[in-house]
Amino acid sequence: MTQNPNIPFLDLVAPHRELEAELVEVFRTALTRGAFIGGPMVEEFENEFARFCETSHCVGVSSGTDALRFALIAAGVGPDQIVITVPHTFIATTEAISQAGAWPDFVDVDPRTCNLDVEKLREYLQTRCWADKARGKTIHRQTGRVVSAVVPVHLYGQTADMDAICELAEAHRLIVVEDACQAHGARYFSNRTKEWRTAGSMGRAAAFSFYPGKNLGACGEAGAVTTQDPEIARRVRVLREHGQAEKYYHDIEGYNGRLDAIQAGILRIKLRHLEDWNRQRRAHALAYNSRLASVAGLTVPFEPSWSRAVYHLYVVRTPHREALRRFLSEAGIGTGIHYPIPLHLQKAYAHRGFRAGDFPMAEGLASKILSLPMYPQLRPEQIERVVDAVQKCMQECLQECGQQVLVGV
Repeated sequence: MTQNPNIPFLDLVAPHRELEAELVEVFRTALTRGAFIGGPMVEEFENEFARFCETSHCVGVSSGTDALRFALIAAGVGPDQIVITVPHTFIATTEAISQAGAWPDFVDVDPRTCNLDVEKLREYLQTRCWADKARGKTIHRQTGRVVSAVVPVHLYGQTADMDAICELAEAHRLIVVEDACQAHGARYFSNRTKEWRTAGSMGRAAAFSFYPGKNLGACGEAGAVTTQDPEIARRVRVLREHGQAEKYYHDIEGYNGRLDAIQAGILRIKLRHLEDWNRQRRAHALAYNSRLASVAGLTVPFEPSWSRAVYHLYVVRTPHREALRRFLSEAGIGTGIHYPIPLHLQKAYAHRGFRAGDFPMAEGLASKILSLPMYPQLRPEQIERVVDAVQKCMQECLQECGQQVLVGV
């Protein structure tokens, strides 16, 4: 359909080409020091990322999944307790809950932001739970389990409504652990504190992933826990290091969840560019919005006034998703689907007895969402090609349905 070069969904080469000399120097430094696990390079990154997130502590770990698992355990989530999250996210969120010994349960997502629906959370806590005042616990009526925590996912680079979530959590004695794995540098205006807060600074703890495709990505696997609580930070350090605070003295059974020094050094170099990269992502999102917001049959991302999203993904919605995906592929434009099957309908959770219709908003999204190319190095002419192709496809789809399409300029 086109002889123009393909537009990839994600470009992992361009940023590394730009930073190649600095990244190679990281490797040389590690070879010279001979410190490959932990050590100064990890500590330097932890300190700098804590400052970036406006938290007192950051603990580097081996992946985002480990980060969330360790954060939950360190924050006090216990075996067989219920942790509430959303069905519209990557399975790592619920894997971490299960691997912490807890029991994931779901509330549906907000129809505009795709993040946790605060009213659904309120309904869950008020109708499906009761307050055991003697123990100071919230109890799930059907199972008798303690409901101990909620994990809001800052999906696609936009924060959940943290004031409302934290208020509900406080009223029902829940721990809040942020899944910030897609939200490096995202901001939220808190009416509680009258200031902009950074993702990862609002819950008892937060988990970040540095998987290569993230806004801040390693050249391999990496993650981090951020927190304002020194005791949580201490516990995470013990958990990541086989349960030892001192070598060969194990207070608990832990995990091998340490951050490699080379990955920490790479992340430290990239962190210096993250704010600029996030600004570029926001600019690309505005460019997309200006041309796509008025396309009939297409819904562009919604950003509330209290949010400053960093657009890890730019996700549109259309009932003609498969036709649009095929059209863009034939035009040499890469796309992605995040995520095609809600977690409650995944085979991994078949034993839980969830059914289609349990979480209608998440299920509806799964059939309509499509992620368009989004990365800092995306060029204006590439955005123009994507937009033109989307407009043309939607016009054809709607004409086939006997409808008219009005395309904004």
